[in-house]
Amino acid sequence: MSSSYLPATTESLIQASEALSPSDAITILYRVLEDTSSSSEALRIKEQAITNLSDLLRQENKAEELRGLLTKLRPFFSVIPKAKTAKIVRGIVDAVAKIPGTAGLQISLCKEIVQWTRAEKRTFLRQRIEARLAALLMESKEYTEALALLSGLVKEVRKLDDKLLLVEIDLLESKLHFSLRNLPKAKAALTAARTAANAIYVPPAQQGTIDLQSGILHAEEKDYKTAYSYFFEAFEAFNALADPQAIFSLKYMLLCKIMVNQADDIAGIISSPKVGLQYQGPELDAMKAVASAYSKRSLKLFEVARQDFKAQLEEDPIVHRHLSSLYDTLLEQNLCRLIEPFSRVEIDHIAELIELPSHHVEKKLSQMILDKKFAGTLDQGAGCLVIFDDPKTDAIYPDSLETVSNMGKVVDSLFARSAKIMA
Repeated sequence: MSSSYLPATTESLIQASEALSPSDAITILYRVLEDTSSSSEALRIKEQAITNLSDLLRQENKAEELRGLLTKLRPFFSVIPKAKTAKIVRGIVDAVAKIPGTAGLQISLCKEIVQWTRAEKRTFLRQRIEARLAALLMESKEYTEALALLSGLVKEVRKLDDKLLLVEIDLLESKLHFSLRNLPKAKAALTAARTAANAIYVPPAQQGTIDLQSGILHAEEKDYKTAYSYFFEAFEAFNALADPQAIFSLKYMLLCKIMVNQADDIAGIISSPKVGLQYQGPELDAMKAVASAYSKRSLKLFEVARQDFKAQLEEDPIVHRHLSSLYDTLLEQNLCRLIEPFSRVEIDHIAELIELPSHHVEKKLSQMILDKKFAGTLDQGAGCLVIFDDPKTDAIYPDSLETVSNMGKVVDSLFARSAKIMA
């Protein structure tokens, strides 16, 4: 970087844009920022230079230089309005976020900014960076630290009555509690977010996120029809904005169709003009494979789909949880149907019929016996399953208990009457 500065003028910006390489453009923009002029025009040019420099550093994947840029700009922030400072800081943080593999750097950067904003008493900016920090901590599975940060932040924001930020914080809190499997608190936080959102104008992207979270919570309660409606609303919002989250909303819509035994509808949804032209890819291919396996009641095809689309099915916690439940239900139904004609059958024979590994079938049969899905026992020495006849319930014990209970009522009634006579 040259020690001499360039004047903060439009010509300098043009010179940077016409540079032969990104590194030359970056050097020119740094020299523009070294101009000590504080006129309104110079400040405006510097703001544009910062935006251009952030974009170039992001394109070159120079996350550490972006971090250093924030520190270098602190004297400049003292001479521009706080609102513009907040915009620039958040823009640079967003630029760092777009560089892959910078999760740890983003967390440390946000913590540095929070310390600086506390020292400078920039409350507006600090609250938004703390919300960003909580989201990053949640993604890194630092749930305790994220909850502690949010609990203090939400009280502070409620006092200031910043509705838009409150919606963001409540929504983040709902996601955090859902990650911790605390559904009551997740629902309560989502309700608070909806209440705050009803009082203000909410950007479509934020509304789509609220609908997506609503769908996830309803699906968790097995209310798949309502969940489908919310996922559809989220998909409409994200699709209009060309947001990457649209594909996940669509994926969860298809999941709901499978879970309510309407897998045949999936082909129609995927082939529709709005979906078919834009969202073809592994996410939809995975759901098509699962729908096909479910329609054919084929556990083998189900296993093949889970292996072929591991990233889309197994590594997505929401899809994985629901498909695991669906797979267990299908497996139990198929096993019950297969063992029904037998009183004694080899486990290897059942595994061959159902086209699954023997150890997998044996483990599931033992679990079903313990859960009393059917009466039987495993003869592991012979490698056989022994199925018992359904035991007939002896009615004498319930009838005896009912007789004793009725006799007790009669005695109590007679005692009450005798007490009245004696009185």
